[in-house]
Amino acid sequence: MNKIPNRKVICDVLMERAKQDKDIVVLCSDSRGSASLAPFFEAFPEQSVEVGIAEQDLVSIAAGLAACGKKPFAASPASFITTRSYEQCKVDVAYSRTNVKLIGISGGVSYGALGMSHHSAQDIAAMSAIPGMRVYIPSDRFQTGCLFEKLTDDGTCAYIRVGRNPVDDVYTEESCPFEMDKATVLGDTSAEVAIVACGEMVRPSVDAMELLKKDGFTVKVLDMYCVKPLDRQAVIDAAKDAKLIVTVEEHSPFGGLGSMVSQVVSAECPKKVINLALPDTPVITGNSKEVFDYYGLNGEGIAKTVREGLK
Repeated sequence: MNKIPNRKVICDVLMERAKQDKDIVVLCSDSRGSASLAPFFEAFPEQSVEVGIAEQDLVSIAAGLAACGKKPFAASPASFITTRSYEQCKVDVAYSRTNVKLIGISGGVSYGALGMSHHSAQDIAAMSAIPGMRVYIPSDRFQTGCLFEKLTDDGTCAYIRVGRNPVDDVYTEESCPFEMDKATVLGDTSAEVAIVACGEMVRPSVDAMELLKKDGFTVKVLDMYCVKPLDRQAVIDAAKDAKLIVTVEEHSPFGGLGSMVSQVVSAECPKKVINLALPDTPVITGNSKEVFDYYGLNGEGIAKTVREGLK
């Protein structure tokens, strides 16, 4: 059982890179602890900025630093950085083409019992709608490390969402296939069922694949960590062979991964698509696992949806 959250991996990568690259700057909105970035602030005080609970300032200051040649990584709870500072993300970062990496920590329903005010179930739709903004939701600690190794080297803005708690591994340290902006395909090369998932929903999608294979189904999982730009070709290739496509996301049913995949499939290779997501209502109170189990966003629930969709 993995005990390392993705947010700690982010800190580890940034600390290693900051040793050689003094332009890397980390900014937080009174969130060093919850972002697991306190070690960075302690090791690199001259490359750290604490702005307090002021998300709009956080994003604008990061944009200003980027305009001066710095490489800012701004971290704040996903529920706040994508709503309270949406205009700054749109104008100061994306429209102004500043090299700011926006890190949404404790994404989705990670904050559990704190309720809708702290949940981020609209961020994929909101951030993807901003021209020029890339959106990434890595599935486990190994993929998170690969992604941030790439992000520290490129010069374009991005929004990255990670959860609060450790998630079960999808990959291993020895085997983590990764190509920037390309989905990772797991399972059968040619499959009658294609499950497209992102973030914490990839592991239960793999669990569902294993359950379905025992029933004789051929299944593949597309780890769509790159929500924007979406790997359209991977979706088209999967849809060509599939009888059914199921999308799985920790997000509202509107405007997220399911909507994007449906657009591609309907235009390029019309097939039946089922979108599994959080409901269009404040979710139940509970930790992530309890919420996922309640709404069928687990291996058994996804497999059940597939079986019913194939009838």
